[in-house]
Amino acid sequence: MDPLSTLWETFFDADAMREALPEMLTVGLPNTLILAVSAALLGTVFGLLLAVAGISRSRWLRWPARVYTDVFRGLPAAATILLIGVGLAPFGMRVWGPDPYPLGILALSLIAAAYIGEIFRSGIQSVEAAQLEGARALGFSWAEAMRLVIIPQGVRRVLPAWVNQLIALIKDSSLVYFLGLVASQRELFRIGQDYAATTGNESALLLAGLFYLALTVPLTHVVNAIDRRLRHGRPATSADDDEDDDAPALAGAPEGDRG
Repeated sequence: MDPLSTLWETFFDADAMREALPEMLTVGLPNTLILAVSAALLGTVFGLLLAVAGISRSRWLRWPARVYTDVFRGLPAAATILLIGVGLAPFGMRVWGPDPYPLGILALSLIAAAYIGEIFRSGIQSVEAAQLEGARALGFSWAEAMRLVIIPQGVRRVLPAWVNQLIALIKDSSLVYFLGLVASQRELFRIGQDYAATTGNESALLLAGLFYLALTVPLTHVVNAIDRRLRHGRPATSADDDEDDDAPALAGAPEGDRG
């Protein structure tokens, strides 16, 4: 058989995709979003705490943050998910039963926090030291200056890198299937795997990949637009141009002619 025909029939079978599509929409997509969004929120909070600890003047905060970051960035994501999901399974059974999602979300959050913490730390440290000195001169405490002046600027500078990590987190959510999922808990990749194993055709896996693209590509463009807005400000409108044109005329008009 022609290799191109084999490739087309194996990965681009429309009938196989149509068969898997309803379950991916009703089961896989919601579960993937639950895993990714929950882990993103927790990972961002943990990561910000790690970033602040990593630049702290106290070595009792700085060193543990450094060790945590090195360990969770160095371990493969699959190993971390198995370590948390299997190692803490007896605890999870006693607290919330056999549902693997809480431990899966925890594992993904711990992984994301290590990367997001480094992203935030680099952004915070990129803010000029004069900003902190100016805030302290105005009467802010160190904590207030960091919270109100430095951290917001640092986070804004690394927004694209933070979104790239969230995109990686969406894809890493597929690794939760290692913990064992019942039919109603399967995410996109697991559903694609099951259909591929049942039919002997890989088109459902390709469809799962298209779902991941549909989630990640718009997110990238939206955040890039937000980043441009933050860096360059609001685009000028016709009303703004009219105000700019009227300003010199008003400035040069006699006092009595100004309305």
